[in-house]
Amino acid sequence: MTGTEAWSASNATEDVDPGPRREPRPLVSVIVPAYNESAVVVDTLTRLSAHLASLEDLYRWEIVVVNDGSTDDTGELADEFARSHPNVRILHHRVNLQLGQALRYAFNSTVGDYVAVMDCDLSYEPEHLGRMLYAIQDSRARIVIASPYTKGGRTTNLPFGRKVMSRCANWLLSRAAGGDLTTITGMVRVYDGRFLRSLDLRAMDTEINTEIIYKARILHARIVEIPAHLDWSFHTTGGTRRAATNLRVSRSTLSSMFSSFLFRPFLFFMLPGLILLALAAYSLFWCGWHVLQVWGEPSEFGNSGFTGAIQNAYARAPHAFLFTGITSVLAIQLISLGVIAAQGKRYFEELFHLGTNIYRRVRPDEGGTADPEADPEAEPFPR
Repeated sequence: MTGTEAWSASNATEDVDPGPRREPRPLVSVIVPAYNESAVVVDTLTRLSAHLASLEDLYRWEIVVVNDGSTDDTGELADEFARSHPNVRILHHRVNLQLGQALRYAFNSTVGDYVAVMDCDLSYEPEHLGRMLYAIQDSRARIVIASPYTKGGRTTNLPFGRKVMSRCANWLLSRAAGGDLTTITGMVRVYDGRFLRSLDLRAMDTEINTEIIYKARILHARIVEIPAHLDWSFHTTGGTRRAATNLRVSRSTLSSMFSSFLFRPFLFFMLPGLILLALAAYSLFWCGWHVLQVWGEPSEFGNSGFTGAIQNAYARAPHAFLFTGITSVLAIQLISLGVIAAQGKRYFEELFHLGTNIYRRVRPDEGGTADPEADPEAEPFPR
């Protein structure tokens, strides 16, 4: 072969159009935390597997069950199910470590492009999964929340007391977080997997759901909600649900209240401080009014002028002066704490944002690289 022929053959090879490159289907990791759920775990895994199988044209999938130290047959039943279903993995805790640690264990055990969390009793139907996956791809959000309280959402058979507590807790958290979300405590969500695994999470129990939203807000990540149906009929168990203790419900409520403080500590100090300052100003006005009423009269100590007027006014209405002094001191203290809290929150947000970016660059992710220069098209987290 001549040099010219060799050059032509080489170019012919390079000019071949391999056609459009087909991207692999994204992997969806569905996490199911379970504690003493032997009555429902097999049915739940069966229904989730069937629904995910119907989405196989669009996604690869796996189910990750976290048996969080169950004292019944939950672990054994889940293991038996997984032996005949290669897409199902079971993680075990020897003792109950609570929801936060169970989810963190599962998050770090997944490599899915999308990570979904479903409750083991399926109070949200498996069909919510497909809708949330569509929403996260369509909206390019980092988190999609199934919300029964947003427009179009609904609840069925939810006990009145629990519904009131849930609505109040979510309303308080929503106001503190900016007001555009209706369900912040909910667990049923779909996450961008790479974004989720970049978060440094520390919560031990149900407050992990709020912590994720809080830290996503710091990073200006996009969060959307879809209308959902929260159904407490529990047909699989004959309408019964494993009851939560009063202590656990109370602890969850207190945790939500504290979380709202973390979202907006400035508001919790500044608002009462401003209210007290307004009361102090009102009381000060009446103190001044009393002073004007007795201006020019000598006091019992023989003083006249401004000093005598103050003495006479205090003798006439001591409560007004005491109230003004106390509310003024409290107002100044609360406003000062509000300013300090705002500064502290700003410093934390800056450090968390910096730490997350550093963590992202030094941790090789699945199919990724630890070198940011080697991945120039990597998209920043917020979108």
